[in-house]
Amino acid sequence: MKYPEIFLAADNCFASKRWTKPEEWMRILAGAGIFCAEAGADTEFDPLYHSPAYLEEWLSRAEQAMRRTGVRIVNFYSGHGTYATLGLAHYDRRNCDRLQSDWLYAMIEAAARLNCGLGFFCHAFDQRTLQCPELWRQARADLFRRLAEIAGYAAERKVICGVEQMYSPHQIPWTVKQAENLLQEIWRTSRTDFYITIDTGHQSGQARFVRPEHEEFELVRQHRSGRLRNIWLGPDFIYDRIVAGASEADLNQDLDLYDYLFAAPEDGCTEYWLEKLGSFSPIIHLQQTDGSHSAHHPFTAHYNTRGRIRGGEVLRALKRAYDAAERPDMPRRCDKIYLTLELFGGTAAIPGDIVADLRESAAYWRRFVPEDGWPLDRLVEALPPS
Repeated sequence: MKYPEIFLAADNCFASKRWTKPEEWMRILAGAGIFCAEAGADTEFDPLYHSPAYLEEWLSRAEQAMRRTGVRIVNFYSGHGTYATLGLAHYDRRNCDRLQSDWLYAMIEAAARLNCGLGFFCHAFDQRTLQCPELWRQARADLFRRLAEIAGYAAERKVICGVEQMYSPHQIPWTVKQAENLLQEIWRTSRTDFYITIDTGHQSGQARFVRPEHEEFELVRQHRSGRLRNIWLGPDFIYDRIVAGASEADLNQDLDLYDYLFAAPEDGCTEYWLEKLGSFSPIIHLQQTDGSHSAHHPFTAHYNTRGRIRGGEVLRALKRAYDAAERPDMPRRCDKIYLTLELFGGTAAIPGDIVADLRESAAYWRRFVPEDGWPLDRLVEALPPS
């Protein structure tokens, strides 16, 4: 059994709009004892916003800063700018084409120059698409085709890339089954390695979207005076079907056509994601969460007291992923995994507090990854008994 090498990294999203030049945020990372960086597009490296001349100068500046600080950019990542749109799943395919060619391919070229990877999430299905199974299947097929093309473009340039898992129906993959299917489909059609990013806070939404059963149907029937809030029934028309007196058998037959709108209970468990798909996640985004939402809290004593994410459990779940039998229908397992702190600084946060939170979070994770490059099994063996 070959276990992956594990590295502690940090996304430079903590520095967005504050420490925006590579040498600035790299110095902060080095001061926190982190020498692997994920460079997010929001921290002033975005092909849709910035000029080609600027991007070229940024890359040269980053190369100089890496030599001076000892910090390596190990991955690029998409940011809020592309996340806030329909992106690669836009109903007007001209927008998909532009994002694919002008953003993703440009980022792959930059990653190739720095010998690093690329992770991204820049697509969503609108409500009209979600409400029609045929439209959903068409949009999904086009998205998968594009992802396979992106994977091929990256592979030709020796760039490891993948898409992030999410936690609501309009942003796939948001369940373990969907993520597994995505990896299988791209491997089957292209024979190209393509991966996912697991985020330790992206299991906070699935519990809201579990398939309704008898109790939910009865609740709707008893509450005829107005539409209930905070109840998920899947397709919009089901509410009226329940009120009109449709049988549960008929309702379940309807819902069978919309299985993509529902999660299983285990999809809301971080360790389940890591155990099932951690070996296909070269980047794992680390955030502390109490499970109610994806808040990107730091790993400080204050948030760890209420948080669900524990370093030892993350490593143990990852080891279970590698201890499972290898699968010929999936891409090759990762031989390096970057555990990447993704800590957002609030708009009104005090800059000094952002740096302090980063340092405390790094210190917490150094208890589990004392040195970069240790194999996973060695890290697990060094853990105290659970």
